[in-house]
Amino acid sequence: MPRPLSLAAPFLALAMLLAAPAQAFVAPNRLPVQPTGSDPTTFTVGYRGTANGDIDFWCAAGANANSRLSAASTARIYRISPPPRRAGQGITFSMSPAGAAGSTGLATIGGSGDGSMTVAAARQQCQVSRQLSQTRR
Repeated sequence: MPRPLSLAAPFLALAMLLAAPAQAFVAPNRLPVQPTGSDPTTFTVGYRGTANGDIDFWCAAGANANSRLSAASTARIYRISPPPRRAGQGITFSMSPAGAAGSTGLATIGGSGDGSMTVAAARQQCQVSRQLSQTRR
């Protein structure tokens, strides 16, 4: 005769799975990305001590938009958290211009001036970050 716990185990596992928080997307630069609220197109890139400043946050935002949201490379990502980012804090981004900060927080040439960049430009920040890391060694 089976033990009562063995019959309950599948139901317990299912309940734990349903109760678990949504898994964060982890960008190639190892920064975690979590949806902010119920809209997956607004998300926060969390802080990790190894970040190369705002460049790494844009890298993670671009990777999230491309990989998780399947956004086109020409789609725009808007920075919602106003710069400058305080030490130890993340940055909130959105695929919508509503509430945009007005600045990317990066020194850019020919930027749009609306606190956004394309998904492709954000993903390009991953290469910039890698180059910065290599020159600092």
